[in-house]
Amino acid sequence: MNIATHNTKRLLALRDQHVPRGIITAHPVVAARGEGAQLWDVDGKRFLDFVGGIGVLNTGHCHPRLVEAVRRQVGEISHASFQVAAYEPYLEVVARLNHLIGGEEHFKSVLFTSGAEAVENAIKIARSHTNRPGVISFRGGFHGRTLLGVTLTGMSQPYKQNFGPFPSDVFHTPYPNALRGITSDVALAALEEVFATDIAPERVAAIILEPVQGDGGFLPAPVEFMQSLRKLCTHHGIILIVDEIQTGFGRTGKMFGFQHADIQPDLVTTAKSLAGGMPLSAVTGRAHIMDAPAPGGLGGTYGGNPVACAAALAVMDLFVEEDLLAQGEKLAAQLRDGLLELQKRYTSIAQVRGLGFMQAIEITHADTALSANSDLTQTIIDRAREHGLLVIKCGVHRNVIRFLAPLVTTPDQLTEALKMLDRALADAGA
Repeated sequence: MNIATHNTKRLLALRDQHVPRGIITAHPVVAARGEGAQLWDVDGKRFLDFVGGIGVLNTGHCHPRLVEAVRRQVGEISHASFQVAAYEPYLEVVARLNHLIGGEEHFKSVLFTSGAEAVENAIKIARSHTNRPGVISFRGGFHGRTLLGVTLTGMSQPYKQNFGPFPSDVFHTPYPNALRGITSDVALAALEEVFATDIAPERVAAIILEPVQGDGGFLPAPVEFMQSLRKLCTHHGIILIVDEIQTGFGRTGKMFGFQHADIQPDLVTTAKSLAGGMPLSAVTGRAHIMDAPAPGGLGGTYGGNPVACAAALAVMDLFVEEDLLAQGEKLAAQLRDGLLELQKRYTSIAQVRGLGFMQAIEITHADTALSANSDLTQTIIDRAREHGLLVIKCGVHRNVIRFLAPLVTTPDQLTEALKMLDRALADAGA
């Protein structure tokens, strides 16, 4: 056995023995430590991490400010449960979220642990406020792995499998996709068809969407589509829920994706990079909507854990002090230019797309239909890892490579990553 891979092989064997096959690990890598955009495995091999815990590490691995905030908080109070006793870090986080999302309007927030938990509670709040049952989500959308989250998610595999029956009164409609000819007008017409054939708008509690579909393929919602949805929801008294779990906290060039369309959602869900790697999520929304559930209707033992709240406050400070939005925009321009140059040289790259530093490439066959080439996509990902770059796939057909590098990635590291990707594309015969 090669000594250089001894620890990795031993630990992956333990994984196979003790972890069920239902939870996959995208790369045969066992992480040992991280710093910024870099990750080292248990055998000392260095990788550029352009997955970032699946969009969680916008402030990078082990930022010193987050490490210190967590250390300090865990020595003061590590858990109390907000449902038993309030504590200041929770109150500071929700106050800052309310301002970041609601501006000068009266918004309120409630904290949870995971993104799926935030989505489920957003639906509960919307149904409580409207006293309506229906929820509309979009094909290709991803909203979590709980039973309701899977139901809202607009992809059959691998998420739905044989896990049904699923909750009722959830309907799916097409999401704009320029490469596949689905314009905003086509998507809006399909939504009106749902109203005409499946559920009347006065029975719909909420419409939920991602401003850029994450797992669905990094598809940005056109501005006109977002603005039309806002008008439609206002007209019918439907709660507009924007799922910012992957887009939120600077990934798209603004703090939140919906801000590109100059609209105000009724409810917003956040998680992932909210706390820089600590488990924390939130539902933030208009105060009168958030107050719809009666006392006791919302909660969760670990929701708003004080250590996670301390990390979130450090994240919010870093965005201001290190001007991470501006830094992310510079990196976004460099990444997009690099990907467009690769597209000129590799015919399998059908499209470079995204918003801000949330970029992706779609890999297809060379036929007129631009049919998905998921096998080649996986080969490119595997070759990239061999060269030291970690990326993962997405898209309904798993033929899109997404880039979720931390906003603290250096320009030199991004240049290095693009060279690694170039070699991977060449090795894969793209």
